[in-house]
Amino acid sequence: MVDKLTPERRSWNMSRIRGRNTKPELLVRRFLHARGYRYRLHGHAGGLKLPGRPDLVFAGRRKVIFVNGCFWHFHDCRVGQHAPQANAEFWETKRTRTRNRDASQRAQLEDAGWQVLTVWECELKDTSALETQLVKFLEDH
Repeated sequence: MVDKLTPERRSWNMSRIRGRNTKPELLVRRFLHARGYRYRLHGHAGGLKLPGRPDLVFAGRRKVIFVNGCFWHFHDCRVGQHAPQANAEFWETKRTRTRNRDASQRAQLEDAGWQVLTVWECELKDTSALETQLVKFLEDH
């Protein structure tokens, strides 16, 4: 299938997609802050830059949270499994590389003694389950 947008327009659209301060990330941050949890942003912990630059870092607890978009990080939900028809080989390669990089960075964090939680964009639909998951992750020792 041919892309319906010009290369210039597609490039402009893609340049508007943020990697930080996304709506899902802000929702998680707002929830945690309202419950009294304090954190650092984007992989900074006491002068260290953590692998993968986690969205939320709880340095005192040695815990980090990634808030991932299902499509971009190749989640196993319906949205994450959607395969674009235009430029399919490019997207397959890009998303597979992202999945592999995520796994590598998670392993590096765990090897360094950090506990890692990944919150998927699709999980934000069920806020009560998400709240339970976040609190359980942060309160478990």
